[in-house]
Amino acid sequence: MSSSAAGYDLTPLTEAQIQEKAASLTPEERRVLLDHGTEHPFCGTLLDNKLEGVYHCRLCDLPLFSSNAKFDSGTGWPSFFQPFDKQHIRYIEDTSMGMARTEVRCSRCDCHLGHVFPDGPPPTGQRYCLNSVAMAFQESD
Repeated sequence: MSSSAAGYDLTPLTEAQIQEKAASLTPEERRVLLDHGTEHPFCGTLLDNKLEGVYHCRLCDLPLFSSNAKFDSGTGWPSFFQPFDKQHIRYIEDTSMGMARTEVRCSRCDCHLGHVFPDGPPPTGQRYCLNSVAMAFQESD
């Protein structure tokens, strides 16, 4: 078993486990998470969420981002300046759409989350621009 610094199991899911978990996804969630799609800007349910808590992977429930790293980027997608644990995010060079971008995926299930850009606020200068349908929010107690 591979564990993150935060103590979460990062053992990759098998294709059978992914398909079993994906059976409950909506068509839009499947399009984004499994087919690397993007939801339309300013329509995601988590864009204006101001509650304290943690954003988890919609498919495998791995914690991805904390509300204390969320900021309003004005782009129309939930944005964060750092992940919950850097080992929970996988980075892939994405040259689709005629530009070079860095895609971010869940380290455990490899689902598409969004992209990261080098134009975020301090202290990291990063802007993780994510799809609401790729995440589930769990409010703090």
